[in-house]
Amino acid sequence: MQTVRRIVHGSSAAALVLFPVGLPVAVAAVPGDAPPPAVVGGERLGAPGVQVAPGPGAPPLPSNLTGKSWVVADADSGEVLAAFNAHAQLPPASTLKMLFADTVLPRFPADEVHRVGWSELQGMGAGSSLVGIKEDLDYKVEDLWRGVFLSSGNDAVHVLATMNGGVAKTVADMQARADQLQARDTHVVSPDGYDMDGQVTSAYDLTLFARAGLRNEEFRGYCGTRWAQFPGAVDKNGQRGSFGIANTDRLLGKYPGLIGVKNGYTTNAGATYTGAAVRGGRTMLVTVMHPASSPKVYDEAAALLDWGFAATGKVTPVGALAEDKAPPAEPTAGPAEPVAGTPSAAQPAAPSAGASSTKRPTVAADPVRAAHTVADGPGAATWSAVGLCAAVAAVGMLRLRALRRRAALREARAGRPDKS
Repeated sequence: MQTVRRIVHGSSAAALVLFPVGLPVAVAAVPGDAPPPAVVGGERLGAPGVQVAPGPGAPPLPSNLTGKSWVVADADSGEVLAAFNAHAQLPPASTLKMLFADTVLPRFPADEVHRVGWSELQGMGAGSSLVGIKEDLDYKVEDLWRGVFLSSGNDAVHVLATMNGGVAKTVADMQARADQLQARDTHVVSPDGYDMDGQVTSAYDLTLFARAGLRNEEFRGYCGTRWAQFPGAVDKNGQRGSFGIANTDRLLGKYPGLIGVKNGYTTNAGATYTGAAVRGGRTMLVTVMHPASSPKVYDEAAALLDWGFAATGKVTPVGALAEDKAPPAEPTAGPAEPVAGTPSAAQPAAPSAGASSTKRPTVAADPVRAAHTVADGPGAATWSAVGLCAAVAAVGMLRLRALRRRAALREARAGRPDKS
């Protein structure tokens, strides 16, 4: 009889145990060993190959899918309708910018102006996609985000990362945000998704990033913007021009109901894509990673979106999208003491790092034609209260001075020295 060998590790020695082939083997848990981690989203999502549970009338999955990994999920309910190698760890390319936006977007007001320094445009990988930012020029935060989402500009990412405290801090912040989203397949090395040793994610995690991002009105507006004007250089007459940029997502404006989210390509990752579309009041999310050729990423994503809408209610979910474990954003505390002066409309109060502001500008689908509304810091009620406190204090000082003057007059009339 053939046997297989298994080494059972104890605290001080290893024992060689022989088991007959073909018989079921139960291996007792070894003291001190941690149990294997549960699969995020459900056990079926950790299994290799296609995972789908069709019911009566369910359409067949698209044929000739070549992606190394893909996921189809209902963004509203979080149900994963079908998947293929959902947790396979693969290079992300620029789809990682969704996590970058999830992390950094809430931290700066859209109308904040930043002057770009030379050092902020250094350290990008060779061949990086760029929107065309120039040093020693001012850019609004909203323009930088259009550079991130439309042109997939690594230069825009690096400028925003510098504003966030630097690339290293931003990478750490992104990893922490991934942990909050329960994206355990993701290891962040660069904020822009450029090929780096050890930088990986999965179709499941990218779908989590997209779902979280679409809950943010700004994120949703930027990723759904098809074209915009981007600030250019200053000409010899001192006039600053602009140039047009277009979203590189080839399904945006072509697939019915598509609202974003992000595409990418690098040598190691091949083509990657996460797309979201709305039909009949339902939002469907699809992620495809590394198909046989770059153009196929859009064809396969569109086919899976079609399938997802057609299969809703006719398949049993094979898993679920994990929920965001980030604590609820707390309101920003007001000043401990009344502050003199008046607020500057040009400098709205910024939300605290990592917290979403409750008053955010609305990013229109067409930023060229639509205006943006911006919250201008503390509201009128706050400044009215400050003014009232200042007025009360001023009245009190005047009254004290009047009392002192009266006392001095009485003392002078009585022939005593003035001590006021």
